[in-house]
Amino acid sequence: MTAQHRERGAAAVEFALVLPVLLLLVMGIIDFGRVFSAQQTLTYAARAGARVMVLQNSQSAAITAAQNAASPLAQIPSSAFAVSPSTCSAGTQVTFTVNYTVTGTGFFGNFPLTGTGVMLCGG
Repeated sequence: MTAQHRERGAAAVEFALVLPVLLLLVMGIIDFGRVFSAQQTLTYAARAGARVMVLQNSQSAAITAAQNAASPLAQIPSSAFAVSPSTCSAGTQVTFTVNYTVTGTGFFGNFPLTGTGVMLCGG
């Protein structure tokens, strides 16, 4: 058996040892990108909801605006949104919160995320 022929077998064994680690790394990069994008979308949706709450003083309009802003993720139910306080009066801060869970690729599980937007009423 020649030395070159034996080296081909060694390369196959090395590849078999490195492949699982490489796949795990690639899946982690994909999951991180998906979670990061979802977090940015939730933050934008929370800011949009807080802005509408401050301008219109309407929880239903604020939730609708946040649902529209979060549309790239999925249809988020109204129960995932929280507004505090429920009415906007001059000088108070409105905190708008969105809760969402991103499903992973299967290796890393699910990721619960929260987006928060805070704005001043009448400011």
